[in-house]
Amino acid sequence: MNKIFLIMQREFMTRVRKKSFIIITLLSPIFFAAIAVLPTYLASLEVTEERTVAVVDNTKDYIDVIPSTEYIKISYITDTPAEKVKENLDETGYYALLVIDSTNTPFQPALTIYSQKQPSIDVMQHLENTLEKEIENRKLKSYNIDNLDKILADVKTDVSIKSIKVSKTGEEKESNTLIAMAIAYIMSFLMYMMVLITGNQVMQGVIEEKSSRVVEVIISSVKPFQMMTGKILGMASVSLLQIFIWVVMTAALAGAGINIISEKMSPKVATEQVQTMAQSNPQIAQAQEQAVNAAENEGMSFLNALKNQNFPLLIGGFIFYFLFGYLLYAAMFAAVGSAVESITDTQQLTLPITMPLILAILVMISGIKSPDGPLAFWFSMIPFTSPVIMLTRLPFGVPTWQLALSAALLVGTFFLIIWLAAKIYRVGILMYGKKYSWKEMIKWISYKG
Repeated sequence: MNKIFLIMQREFMTRVRKKSFIIITLLSPIFFAAIAVLPTYLASLEVTEERTVAVVDNTKDYIDVIPSTEYIKISYITDTPAEKVKENLDETGYYALLVIDSTNTPFQPALTIYSQKQPSIDVMQHLENTLEKEIENRKLKSYNIDNLDKILADVKTDVSIKSIKVSKTGEEKESNTLIAMAIAYIMSFLMYMMVLITGNQVMQGVIEEKSSRVVEVIISSVKPFQMMTGKILGMASVSLLQIFIWVVMTAALAGAGINIISEKMSPKVATEQVQTMAQSNPQIAQAQEQAVNAAENEGMSFLNALKNQNFPLLIGGFIFYFLFGYLLYAAMFAAVGSAVESITDTQQLTLPITMPLILAILVMISGIKSPDGPLAFWFSMIPFTSPVIMLTRLPFGVPTWQLALSAALLVGTFFLIIWLAAKIYRVGILMYGKKYSWKEMIKWISYKG
């Protein structure tokens, strides 16, 4: 054990002192936090560029229907043909030209927009949504139904189902399916990436030491099993340290960013807008107030559901499955690394190792949709796919016996694989000048010595 610890310590110190490790460890949380915060921040930014859209209505039925907004101005042109406006679009300074033509279908005009560059999504949505609502209203009014506006207002209903998880003891906690799906996806994909990347790093490290003949010096003092085990454990400790730093820094940076955005998008602003609108139109103000209250309630419900997640179980499960999942695959990657002399010779040998991980990612989608389904269940029991699929199921709740069985199978398989990999490693690490196949490597397991 002392020799394993020394090799582990050497591997750990060699890795953490590299500039690449320090740079990636410190910059990655910034990248992760940016992914979490930046989309929300960009969505909160208002477009301040004023654009004018010219409208030529050849049907004369939709004049003054499309309203202007703060940054999208609508200019109706009635004295100039559309062709002439289109030809001089650059000179007139119009952002785009919308032409409305009649068709043989009632209440269904032909709409065409001309511009020198692709129109932005907010302009297209404003034009389409406004005309869509106008055409729908005209179609409904053509039925001559009394009190149509009141009927439509009464019929419109927003349905929101509140999700509550009930424990065996009767304790109730608010939950959210979208939160569980997001956590399942993030943990599963992160597990896949970390196991694959760190496993390949172990293989590359073994190949480098074998190519430089450093391993021949080390083998004279320690057994191949001790060397392989120390190398794998050293890489595992490096990865766990890196993940810990990532989680702490990402949580701190993302939390700070979300707080800043939350203050910027405070409901007080919406409340002030409601009070301003109440002076001109009480009905609109009432609808706006209801929307603000609904948004606040939805936000509180989201936060409550997030707080009610069993984070100790999720974090503990991630650490356990990452540790043993990594050890399982690292042992196989180390065995492959010992049998080759360059990274180019590993493609065919690593394919059988990476296939279960790729399959697990494909099954992950089904696991998120149906975490208790037979496909997700069996793949969460198979040791080569359980590190990914069990994390997919964990946020939705997994029976204790299933979690214990999956963990036991993973640990048992790890000990079996590392024993087999050590037998391959002890032979392959000192062999040179030949490319080996899995068939040849399996024969090495039966060698005595």
